Amino acid sequence: MAHSHSHDHDAAHDHHHDGPGHSHAPASFGRAFAWAAVLNIALIVAQVVYGVLANSVALLADAGHNFGDVVGLLLAWAAHSAAQKRPTERYTYGYRSASILAALANALLLLVATGAIVWEAIGRLAEPGTVAGGTVMIVAAIGIAVNAGSALLLMSGRKDDLNIKGAFLHLVGDAAVSAGVVAAGAVIYFSGWNWLDPAVSIAISVVIVWTTWGLLRDSFRLSLDAVPNSIDPAAVRQYLQGLAGVASLHDLHIWGMSTRETALTVHLVMPGGHPGDAFLMSACKALSERFGIGHATVQIEVSGNTVCPLASSDVV
Repeated sequence: MAHSHSHDHDAAHDHHHDGPGHSHAPASFGRAFAWAAVLNIALIVAQVVYGVLANSVALLADAGHNFGDVVGLLLAWAAHSAAQKRPTERYTYGYRSASILAALANALLLLVATGAIVWEAIGRLAEPGTVAGGTVMIVAAIGIAVNAGSALLLMSGRKDDLNIKGAFLHLVGDAAVSAGVVAAGAVIYFSGWNWLDPAVSIAISVVIVWTTWGLLRDSFRLSLDAVPNSIDPAAVRQYLQGLAGVASLHDLHIWGMSTRETALTVHLVMPGGHPGDAFLMSACKALSERFGIGHATVQIEVSGNTVCPLASSDVV
């Protein structure tokens, strides 16, 4: 993203595409998404069937939550695949931002699904019904294995990619729900406390909402082109301001192109003249290595007689 000006000064742009700020999730995650989706679909079928037979709202709620997971996984998978596509004339950044939308959708979907669980569980607290604790324990234990295994497939990508992190948190949340259902099933089996089935569902839902809030916040911010949390904009400004020959800077923008890639544009005022390509390459390499900003566009302004219309901090 660059601006064209009719100034009497030189402008130069440089892009550096190496380093952590401009990397794609490995293609192998496509297979991980596929396996996770297949395993969870099979689990949903089992949970619905045995949830009805055992009269367990916790098991049915877990099935509903897993259904949300499958939709979330498919969204994350689609976004992951879209991010690999090449840019076009219309979509000059490609479809990288689809990963941000998928992460946001995942967070919203998880909160909605959790709300549905709580609603059903509250109704069951008044009339718990008889729950087959043994069946609940067995099916929920299978759920732990499936969700934990699926989460392991995506675990290595969760730190660098908010989209993969969203899918990972979905699966970890489901494993936690299943663990709670196993515990509830055991207590119900030995004590006959059927009210524990919906009570555990509510307790685990609260925990899931608590852990999902960060994902919702981060993905929402990225969807509005906010500076990613991992980057300190003041530190970036200080670094650029300290470059040799830079008198001042303005029109600094930092935003996430995707859940893994960050872009930057800035105007550097250098009255001593254009510093040359080596300066630009060095600055962009440092931005990539120090801050994870892999797509930088730097414009040089050398004239002191013309005021850039974008110099004011109030102008975007």
